[in-house]
Amino acid sequence: MIKSILIANRGEIAIRIARTARRMGVKTYAIRTKKEPNAVYLSSVDEILDFPETDGSVPEFLDIPNLVKLAVDNHVQSMHPGYGYLSENAEFAAACRDAGVVFIGPSPEVIRAMGDKIVAKDIAHKCGVPMLGGTLGGIPDAESAVAEANRLGYPVIIKAASGGGGRGMRICRKESEVKQMYELATSEARTAFNDPTVFIEKYLENPKHIEFQVVADKYGNVVHLGERECSIQRKHQKLMEEAPSPALDDELRERMATAAVNLAKAANYESLGTVEFLLDDNRNFYFMEMNTRIQVEHPVTEMITGLNLVELQLLIASGEKLPVEQKDVRLEGWAIECRINAEDVQSGFVPSIGMIRNLRLPSDNRIRIDSGVRIGTEITPFFDSMIAKLIVHGKDRADAIELALHSVEHFHVMGVKTTIPFCKAVLHNEVFRSGNFNTGFIEHDLKSLIYKEEHEELIAALLAVSTYNHDNDFSGDVDADMAEQPMDPWVLQKRIRHL
Repeated sequence: MIKSILIANRGEIAIRIARTARRMGVKTYAIRTKKEPNAVYLSSVDEILDFPETDGSVPEFLDIPNLVKLAVDNHVQSMHPGYGYLSENAEFAAACRDAGVVFIGPSPEVIRAMGDKIVAKDIAHKCGVPMLGGTLGGIPDAESAVAEANRLGYPVIIKAASGGGGRGMRICRKESEVKQMYELATSEARTAFNDPTVFIEKYLENPKHIEFQVVADKYGNVVHLGERECSIQRKHQKLMEEAPSPALDDELRERMATAAVNLAKAANYESLGTVEFLLDDNRNFYFMEMNTRIQVEHPVTEMITGLNLVELQLLIASGEKLPVEQKDVRLEGWAIECRINAEDVQSGFVPSIGMIRNLRLPSDNRIRIDSGVRIGTEITPFFDSMIAKLIVHGKDRADAIELALHSVEHFHVMGVKTTIPFCKAVLHNEVFRSGNFNTGFIEHDLKSLIYKEEHEELIAALLAVSTYNHDNDFSGDVDADMAEQPMDPWVLQKRIRHL
């Protein structure tokens, strides 16, 4: 069994990994950076390692040589990349292996193969996984792009062969757009992934985005842990997820799961992985890509299966066989995850920078909160804007929606703007509640990006008066407690609701 682990990540995922590793008796190490010298995640590990002085040209969690050196110099046995950063970087996995450090994830060869969408499409095609029509190789120039687009028929999408997250992707709905979109896609792919290669495939308008969690050991055992519904997204970025999906019945779930497992086996996969599909209105599904890491949304799978996915990662990396077989996996209840980001929704989801001055979290044995912040945490422009994940588990979908709504109503952050009002708007929306939504939900079905509370304008006015009175040391006819300190907005809201 692995005895020590360096977590090459930060925030809530570092805390989540450390919690499981320590419970398993694995010594944990975290990396302290000058950008976050007092970060919350540092208190979750056994030992803290300071990132070495550099010229700053490469961000700390992308600096492969120094990350590996930290592990080697401190005799740390393994490296967990979390998600994002270098989690799907084959060179990082190879550098760890070359240095004798166990990489918690697939082999460099598998990461490289599945990270190249052209290679991944070829593997999927050979093992019979349904595919959208398109090219199996890269497009060498704009003229070839036009020819392929005309052959496929519009609309088409140009995609970067490497990377993800919506970068290097351009939709073309007519021939006159193809050359410009080809140049934009290749340029963005070169900048983001250092690889300008792109391919073209038929574009599916507003499908559902369904992904299957698979887990595989070194001995050829592969099981799936059900699906996650990821269609609530903006510009290809997921905002809320749930498990299972309201779109799948047992028959469709079995067909999609079989395709996911077959793909993992064909790729000689090991560790956690996610096979992503697009689902059209006629219940036809198509392979999109495979993510070779733990996902941000993994908690919803943990909620409905009762399995600890980080524990499975560590067991597999230690050479253990999978502790579960397919017949052991049961999907119980329904889980929903809301990503709480420090973003100003009304200004186009731009990051909100500042200090968290107050924080109140909902509490219930059916609620899980994965967070990397506390009161006093500074939200900086240096890192991802996600500050917490709110996950609930209900007996069915309706119960989970009501519990999620109750939870976001009792999730309060002061000091920065967050996506909580957006989550409320989604959970109140009748199309979302019906389960009949797709990736076009925000554009077509959500009338407002935020949900306004009842009496919201009155609350804001009274808060302004309260703050003015406090700042001017004016007591007048207000309550004694209001004269001494600014009115708590949540207490005030409760009072107004009882008017």
